Amino acid sequence: MLGSWSQVQTQSQLMSSSNSHDRHQEEETPGPPTAFHMRQLLVTCADLISQSDYSAAKRLFSILSSNSSPYGDSTERLVHQFIRALSLRLNGHGICTSIAPAAHVFNINNMVTSRPCGTNDKMLISYESDQETLRSCYLSLNKITPFIRFCHLTANQAILEAIQVGQQAIHIIDFDIMHGVQWPPLMQALAERSNNSLHPPPMLRITGTGHDLNVLHRTGDRLLKFAQSLGLRFHFHPLLLLNNDPTSLAHYLPSAITLLPDEALAVNCVSYLHRFLKDDSRELLLFLHKIKALNPKVVTVAEREANHNHPLFLQRFLEALDHYTALFDSLEATLPPNSRERLAVEQIWFGREIMDIVAAEGEGRRERHQKFETWEMMLKSVGFIKVPLSPFALSQAKLLLRLHYPSDGYQLQILNNSFFLGWQNHSLFSVSSWN
Repeated sequence: MLGSWSQVQTQSQLMSSSNSHDRHQEEETPGPPTAFHMRQLLVTCADLISQSDYSAAKRLFSILSSNSSPYGDSTERLVHQFIRALSLRLNGHGICTSIAPAAHVFNINNMVTSRPCGTNDKMLISYESDQETLRSCYLSLNKITPFIRFCHLTANQAILEAIQVGQQAIHIIDFDIMHGVQWPPLMQALAERSNNSLHPPPMLRITGTGHDLNVLHRTGDRLLKFAQSLGLRFHFHPLLLLNNDPTSLAHYLPSAITLLPDEALAVNCVSYLHRFLKDDSRELLLFLHKIKALNPKVVTVAEREANHNHPLFLQRFLEALDHYTALFDSLEATLPPNSRERLAVEQIWFGREIMDIVAAEGEGRRERHQKFETWEMMLKSVGFIKVPLSPFALSQAKLLLRLHYPSDGYQLQILNNSFFLGWQNHSLFSVSSWN
């Protein structure tokens, strides 16, 4: 392993080593590559692939693979995910790297995300198993990192502040509601606000979109039971996305949404807008125009703070490497080495994203994250106005970090009246509010 690494050290390093050998009459064995060197090797490999020099890239794979592991430190685990993604990209060009991706990871990555029609029982069982694995990973991600809870908590507070006390009917449209974990805290806040005032609890309706009707119904049932335990009147309306394509929704809004008189409407877009981006922003602009036509009281937006939509593969790779380095470092610093939840989140959830960003091209690429400036420009261009997030929302976010994720590494920033949460000096998620 170490001999392979010595082959790629620079000429000056080799000369320095040779001079040292002459002086000491012994040759020192090179140490294992540092995190910096592994990053440089990854970048070199990606650069070679971008130049279609596949044979040279392939020669680096043995070095990278021998110095990576899904069970090592954060650098080894990160390299492990990126070389699997690069391997898949090379395989797409007919170049075999002899790196066999873990079957479990690739079953998740290649799974169909909407229930297949006309499939046999065995295929349906596989589909359900993949869905359950993803659900488990999402819940683990929500538990072991503050990012999802930060987005939900901040968005909820913006919704609560945008809707007046005494409002008797509230309608929330949640685009990609998933398992609905965002809404129980908001229900509790609405019930408590009612108890502290002379007004009865409001009637709450949630329209949740998703790609699996069974998951949507189960989510609705859980939310209904929770609302009933608080004495809240509640209705849930599932809205199925055709072929798991969020852009299809833009074409049948607002007719697909039932709006009632005297309802205060809130629209929630957590990790959703980036799915509309392709090679241009036409679908996203159409969607935003349709949302504006609904005349919501508030629109909450949360997204990754990264540019994974660059048309050039190498630039996209560098952005992804920086982003996931910070994410993996945060997990390394805050979780024990043997954490099964961390392993699952890294290999399945983040691993799936890395596969998409690095290995996919064209219409098949879904993880098209953009930085906050892009969303700000798009929202302003269709007439939305930013609503500053409140000091109370900031205090809540700080309390979340202090009580549940006590690490100096997590950094909370306020920029342009929006919140940014990251690791060390690297912003990873943004949340903003609009009307």
